[in-house]
Amino acid sequence: MSSEAAQGERNTRDTRGVRGGTPAPPPPGGVLWSLSGDVRALLMLPAALTLQVAHPAVGAGVDEHSVFRTDPWGRGERSLRSLQLWVYGGDAAAEEGRRLRALHRTIQGTDARGRHYHALSPANYAWVHATGFPVYRHGARYLLRPLTEEQERALYREWLQVGRILGIHDRDMPQTIEEFWPYYRKMLADEIGTNAVVEELVATDRPVPPPDRGPLPVRLLLRALWPVLLPPLARFRRFVTIGLMPPDAREAIGLEWTDAQERRLRRWCAVVRHVVPVLPERLRYLPYARRARAAHREAVRRGALRRSHGAPARSA
Repeated sequence: MSSEAAQGERNTRDTRGVRGGTPAPPPPGGVLWSLSGDVRALLMLPAALTLQVAHPAVGAGVDEHSVFRTDPWGRGERSLRSLQLWVYGGDAAAEEGRRLRALHRTIQGTDARGRHYHALSPANYAWVHATGFPVYRHGARYLLRPLTEEQERALYREWLQVGRILGIHDRDMPQTIEEFWPYYRKMLADEIGTNAVVEELVATDRPVPPPDRGPLPVRLLLRALWPVLLPPLARFRRFVTIGLMPPDAREAIGLEWTDAQERRLRRWCAVVRHVVPVLPERLRYLPYARRARAAHREAVRRGALRRSHGAPARSA
């Protein structure tokens, strides 16, 4: 894209992203609509979370204020619910954004570099949001299909809408892809690195309690088998966390990744890429996405019926 076109894209704001002064969620049928509710997106989330906490301020906030150690399953469930609301929540999306800002209002302290931080500082909050775009873009290449240039730009526009839902001002987010990549590379060079939280998220020898969600018989069975199940699950978590992270981010954090691991990841992802699309919708999509997709199809069907009933009859 030429510099003139890039400037034009920056100056042309998508006013459809705001309804009555309230940020609207990404549009039905968009890239995020298809991507973030697919069960394969679950495999990308550990990489995004690890990249977020590789920022010193974000890592310190999670280290000091999060319950990810004592309540990992509850923390994961709440985070996934929140993410789904941003995309599929309709009017509840902006409300969820306000709830998150209120939740982070008191989170502050001193990071590992001795700098004061606040969770809602624009630079910190914007970084947490920004990590989703490169991770989704990279993960799609392995688990779905590479995005076309048009899809990539659509994904970025829709991710900007998510940022607005989270209460991030446009001035604090790169407004085009051309602006995003220099910002991203500078963050990797100047801020991103390993820390205690990163090391815990990719560790294979840290204690994790058995799941405490789901039917009681399943929980009891998992509790009994947990000493056997945890080691391979921890190794798998590390494998997908590092493997599905963009290589430049992986390098900035200092996470090792071999050619043999890359070949194994590509083989495994090829299986996932072929199996998931043939699954029934109730297994392929997460609950919020499944309900939103069904409601959207029904709205489209009703709209088509109204138009057909109102159309003049054709002459013989």
